[in-house]
Amino acid sequence: MNSYKKFTNKECKYFPCHTNINEEDFNCLFCFCPLYTLKDKCGGNFKYLSDGTKDCSECTIVHFKESAWDHVISKINDVTEMGK
Repeated sequence: MNSYKKFTNKECKYFPCHTNINEEDFNCLFCFCPLYTLKDKCGGNFKYLSDGTKDCSECTIVHFKESAWDHVISKINDVTEMGK
């Protein structure tokens, strides 16, 4: 695995922010999900709350080892298009 694809911040007061990943597999690189704005096209496990807020608290797609990097890169053109 390339070192730039994974970063774990065990010093963070919220670590681990998702409890369904082993600490050694946890990737903090995308702490704030860059795919959030894609809404239902992000590819993650999310739900919408009754007030319309996107709840990603059960999603781990951007926090799991190097697969986080690969998933974000596969969707980054969609994020770029939204910004045009």
